[in-house]
Amino acid sequence: MPEPVKKPVSAFAKKPKTQEAEEGSSVVFEAETEKPDAKVKWQCNSKDIAGDDKYVITADGNKHSLAIKAVSKEDANVYAVIAGGSKVKFDLKVVSKPEAPVEPSAESGVKPEQAPAAAPAQNETSTPAQEAPPAEDGQPPDTRQDLTGLFTERPQSGEVTVGGNITFVAKVNAESLLKKPTIKWFKGKWMDLASKSGKHLQLKETYDRSSKVYTFEMQIIAAKANFAGGYRCEVSSRDKFDSCNFELAVHEACAVEGLDIRAAFRRTSEAGKKRSGPASSSVDGKEDSGELDFSTLLKKRDSFLKSSNRAVQVSSDPDVDVWEILSKAPVTEYEKIAFQYGITDLRGMLKRLKKMKKEEKKSAAFLKKLDPAYQVSKGQKIKLAVEVANEDVEVKWLKNGQEIHPTGSKYIFESVGNMRYLTINHCSLSDDAAYCCKVGDEKCTTELFVKEPPVQIVKNLEDQMVMKGERVELECEVSEEGASVKWEKDGVELTRDESFKYRFKKDGCKHVLIINEATKEDCGHYKVKTNGGESMAELLVQEKELEVYQSIADLTVKAKDQAVFKCEVSDETVKGTWFKNGVEVKADGRVNITHIGRIHKLTIDDVKPEDEGDYTFVPDGHAFNLSAKLNFLEVKIDYVPRQDPPKIHLDCMGRTADSTILVVAGNKLRLDVPITGDPAPTVIWTKGEKASSVKPDAGEKGRQPTSWTVNDGDVLTEADGRVHVETTKGHCVFTIEGAERQDEGVYSVVVRNPAGEDTADINVKVVDVPDPPQAPTILSVGEDSCVVHWDPPAFDGGQPIIGYVLERKKLKSYRWMRLNFDPFPGTTYEAKRMIEGVQYEMRVYAVNGIGMSRHSAASQPFVPIAPTSAPIGLCVDDVSDTSISLKWRRPERVGSSELEGYGIEYCKEGTDEWIPAIEGLTDRTSVIIKDLTTGDKLQFRVRAYNMAGPSAPTTLAQPVTIREIMQRPKIWIPRNLRQTLIKKVGDTVNIVIPFQGKPRPIVKWSKDGEPLDPTFASVRNSEVDTILFIRRTERKHSGVYDLQVQIENVEDSAKVTLQIVDLPGPPQGLKIMDVWGFNVALEWKPPKDNGNCEISGYTIQKADKKTMEWFTVFEQYRRTHCVVSDLIMGNEYVFRVYAINLVGLSPDPCCTKDSAYIQKTGIAYKSPSYKEHDFSEAPKFTHPLVNRSIIAGYNATLSCSVRGIPKPKVTWYKNKMDISNEAKYRMLSKQGVLTLEIRKPCPFDGGVYMCKAVNDSGEDVVECKLEVRPQVVKDDKKDAKK
Repeated sequence: MPEPVKKPVSAFAKKPKTQEAEEGSSVVFEAETEKPDAKVKWQCNSKDIAGDDKYVITADGNKHSLAIKAVSKEDANVYAVIAGGSKVKFDLKVVSKPEAPVEPSAESGVKPEQAPAAAPAQNETSTPAQEAPPAEDGQPPDTRQDLTGLFTERPQSGEVTVGGNITFVAKVNAESLLKKPTIKWFKGKWMDLASKSGKHLQLKETYDRSSKVYTFEMQIIAAKANFAGGYRCEVSSRDKFDSCNFELAVHEACAVEGLDIRAAFRRTSEAGKKRSGPASSSVDGKEDSGELDFSTLLKKRDSFLKSSNRAVQVSSDPDVDVWEILSKAPVTEYEKIAFQYGITDLRGMLKRLKKMKKEEKKSAAFLKKLDPAYQVSKGQKIKLAVEVANEDVEVKWLKNGQEIHPTGSKYIFESVGNMRYLTINHCSLSDDAAYCCKVGDEKCTTELFVKEPPVQIVKNLEDQMVMKGERVELECEVSEEGASVKWEKDGVELTRDESFKYRFKKDGCKHVLIINEATKEDCGHYKVKTNGGESMAELLVQEKELEVYQSIADLTVKAKDQAVFKCEVSDETVKGTWFKNGVEVKADGRVNITHIGRIHKLTIDDVKPEDEGDYTFVPDGHAFNLSAKLNFLEVKIDYVPRQDPPKIHLDCMGRTADSTILVVAGNKLRLDVPITGDPAPTVIWTKGEKASSVKPDAGEKGRQPTSWTVNDGDVLTEADGRVHVETTKGHCVFTIEGAERQDEGVYSVVVRNPAGEDTADINVKVVDVPDPPQAPTILSVGEDSCVVHWDPPAFDGGQPIIGYVLERKKLKSYRWMRLNFDPFPGTTYEAKRMIEGVQYEMRVYAVNGIGMSRHSAASQPFVPIAPTSAPIGLCVDDVSDTSISLKWRRPERVGSSELEGYGIEYCKEGTDEWIPAIEGLTDRTSVIIKDLTTGDKLQFRVRAYNMAGPSAPTTLAQPVTIREIMQRPKIWIPRNLRQTLIKKVGDTVNIVIPFQGKPRPIVKWSKDGEPLDPTFASVRNSEVDTILFIRRTERKHSGVYDLQVQIENVEDSAKVTLQIVDLPGPPQGLKIMDVWGFNVALEWKPPKDNGNCEISGYTIQKADKKTMEWFTVFEQYRRTHCVVSDLIMGNEYVFRVYAINLVGLSPDPCCTKDSAYIQKTGIAYKSPSYKEHDFSEAPKFTHPLVNRSIIAGYNATLSCSVRGIPKPKVTWYKNKMDISNEAKYRMLSKQGVLTLEIRKPCPFDGGVYMCKAVNDSGEDVVECKLEVRPQVVKDDKKDAKK
């Protein structure tokens, strides 16, 4: 039984429940509605209840209650509460007081004379309730939508007791309809009730001409319990359609005094009598006719338990149709269902159920109906096919009750014999509907489900690495516009939160996830999902590196002057701290610290000697600093000249003067050497030699060391612009801006004055970031990982290598993703969390104590893949004395990489050594291994290979012995050779007959008991089949061919019948038997040669003796005599006949020797009178103008064709200007073909040309575009070639 129609959403927040009460007590039913102003009605047995002394109805806001006082047995009924479109039913069960138990006795049975009176009583209570005019308060609620569409009155839900009658009414106003409305009544979802009309169901239709209202009625007579359920009424008229749903509830008649259990065992043929006739079920000896109605027994039994006065707990569930449960349940559940519902005679029910399943209604109009449902993908086409009984009948196709008309190429109707086809092209979601094929009054329906294709991801997400605070956009592209996607981060779905952290943007097929101001918490894996795929990318967020746009510089100031240290960094938000000799500088009256934008300043007013020192600026949150020195210049005048020898004072933390100073490449090298001496000494700096070897005279031969000389604060020599040498009182400073690797070495300083000299050596070592490593190599790959290896760099930068940093990227991407943030100490690393099937590249950075090197060259592209699963179904196909044939199937999981092939190995029993059976790999899923030793017991295995390597092996279940097994010969005759094979003369015959047998059998062919001659037919034999080949057949090749296959004393044979057919000979003895009126009787004999096949018919032709033009009278005529009619009087005719067989017409006909003359008669011819036909037709272009591109200077034509009666007047236009009178154009018209000739066109003749045809019936226009290209001069062509 079809599923019931879904009910609308309930209007009740709290529903009343079934209650049980004792006689004389009171009971209260309570309900709460969703809306406080809802109107509520209470009913008892479908009748409205009004408040009185018995029933007390109260309402307080959305709370409603019904109180029943002094409950009696008559109050045990079905009650209902109605609010809006919702109706809730509940029961009141009344039990007797405990002190008055009722013992079962004979009085509790139903007396035969009381049974007939019970049924009419129920009819009297149910029928008036349905037939009475509905009042405002008593009308059952409309559980459907408001009255919109075609209905002016919709059928209402109703209730009826078993055996009662009920009528449902629907009214349609036909004032605005062009066609009479068609109505359909359904039960459940698809059961059409039009075919169920009969004893229990009647459909009526009336029409009121004054009001133009159609009234449709569905009357249910003698209702049964299984009539309950959901119903639907549909009305349609041309392109308008409307429907509504309603329900029918069927209640059991209350049996107050007991249950006659014999009534349930009556045969089904007596079902109608037990409601209206006597209660006796064995009248007139018909007790054995029909079948037992056990479902009635179960329901009567349940009703009896409900109505009895015993204190028994009975379920309040609605009646269950056991037949419906059994028809849908599997066979193994039958006993469980029988026990659950108390069925005692399960065998009888199963017999009836088996008969019910066999009863299928045969259709007189359809031989094959539509399937219950079809499914098609969006954009594809589907063909619905039915087979009708009458091949000449016309069918109608309907969609949702409306007839389908052929429009364009959307719907295609086909009729081939008894088959009728409906083809729906380019299916869309609007085609998801119910389709019906109608033949007369019969029809068959189906449901078409249109499945949307999965949305594929065309462009995947790309990994990104951004700085903190930057905006991130993760973008993908899908296959369809407007598709729904879902974004996830680390497996958690993303939504728009209150801070708008994530924003989702759609632009056609593009979907973008936007993250404003990325933070460290946003790092992770982001995934976008559709119903057809997914894509994942990784997001890394790093802290911004602070760049120094301007560093602080050393200052030398005099007393009372101002000293300003200034630096500029890249981030405006970064704050910092100033230090002097390691102590934080605080602002006071002389010291001012400012921070404006990216610029940080330290200003010292009125400089004093104690302000001299090293000043450092340290940015907050960054591990570096900027430093400079403030030198105080003090002017002193010595009046007493004196001479002190020069002295170099080097304080190296307790070490010797020979000390090593480390400087990072790119940084400033500053050597500050304290010196004393009077007068001020001359300072000489040298690099490359010891200071003691430097002589005052520089004319020494050989390579001179690099030297810088300073005298009285003036630089005498400077070998490099990066080098700065200066002296102050008591100090000599040597500075190199941006130290490089070649600046490493021993620097010597010499101080001289007239009083003497002093020297010192300083060893400077320049350290740098290491060189980049070589390009890494990929050692192995996995499903989502790879193992990468690289060699250490050639130069470590003067510091030991701490570790390495790796990056990877997709091959087609430009973003590199860092795999580790802490240096990796080794040179082999396993990278994980990659996507299988995507090409990647890797590169490596080397890290030492100074910093990170430049990146290495990228590795060769690689694809993370996993080995395939093992091949399946390995088995032995054949085995011989020296070979074996194996076969298997592809692995279930191949992965993203293509399958490279299969490797086969074997191993002798008792050993563990696997030997390759073939060289290399094979692409096939079968192999023949040859040159094996007879008698060996071998085990075989197969492995699949892809880029990742071999899969797990698949091994035979047990070893195989290499020895051929004898097999009996057997011929397998193909199906088409089991009947006579018919070929035409001259055709080629190639008969292939497979057979089996081992060892190779002996094959023999013979015809009519004699071996075949090689010149007669060719025979080719192999180990598994034999071929009989005839290059060009003749009539003599017809006959029976015997095939014999023999192995030793065992053989098998088969026969093949070959029939070679040819054209038949001409018929014989064609005679004119009689001539009368306009008729001639002919007769002939069959041909002598029928072409080795049956004559299928004859072709009769006639010719007037004057013209001798032959006309066919009959084709495929079966008899050897015929009558040629409708001949013209006064003409003389001759006749001829061709014979026809399977090949065709006979080459020559058989002609009559005599002719037949049709005599003239005195009949006066009277021409019939007829109304002259109007042949006028509006012009219509049957062939349009075509856009053209021509070369200037050459005549061109534009052609089209037009049809119209009378002949239309044709006018030509250029750019909507009439050109009929211009000499440059010539217009031609011949048999409707219109031609416009343009003589020697120039580029100005290009434009839109239009042809207009006009007559009295209308007009038509066609146009095209003409492009005139300039000529190419020959000289230009030559130049172009050069």
